Amino acid sequence: MLAIRGLEAWYGQSHVLQGIDLEVEQGEIVCLIGRNGAGKTTTLKAVMGLLEKTRGSVRFEGEEMLGRPAHLRFGKGLAYVPEERRIVPGLSVRENLRLGLIASPNKAQENALIARTAETFPRLAERLDQTAITMSGGEQQMLAIARALIADPKLVMLDEPSEGIMPVLVDEMFDLFRKLKAAGTTILLVEQNVELALGLADRAYVVDQGTIVHHGAAADLLADADIQERYCAV
Repeated sequence: MLAIRGLEAWYGQSHVLQGIDLEVEQGEIVCLIGRNGAGKTTTLKAVMGLLEKTRGSVRFEGEEMLGRPAHLRFGKGLAYVPEERRIVPGLSVRENLRLGLIASPNKAQENALIARTAETFPRLAERLDQTAITMSGGEQQMLAIARALIADPKLVMLDEPSEGIMPVLVDEMFDLFRKLKAAGTTILLVEQNVELALGLADRAYVVDQGTIVHHGAAADLLADADIQERYCAV
């Protein structure tokens, strides 16, 4: 579904990605793990088209995405939930969800899609008319994920979804990811909690200094304390 070859990316003069190669197959959960600053978030941003300077190849369902703006990549079925969440403060939960449908061909079914999303995210169902910014951090993260999913993307990229969230909500969130996978949603996950990420994913890539230094079955990496110590320990 997603094939990345030789992906390079820059922030100004800083050459952050040095040639990333990875693949995500339909229906998989694939995670990127590594230390802070290794290039994980930059990889997601480059795939989504949010960086000014990139080079290499990002093929999604056989089509080259590099060079296309982010909104066209979204239209092809790519969605991205950034670490910052980017909830619109003055809008209600319902209004934030509507933003996820602005560029969707299914916008005419808005009410039905919001109702379906509320079933998937029960915490949001109770708060549809509440101002989004008044919710807890974990609930706002749920809203950011729901807003990305409401348009039925083919692949959703999640950046540090558990960051700064109470453990009870983290457990609830990862249960949701398992349900999404069972329903056929494909996920590319960046997550600092290595044990959680590897326990959820099918496969994993280890990123270090802008390159992939190891990849394999998530269960194998979960059992490999040496790799975790060398590349993931804070």
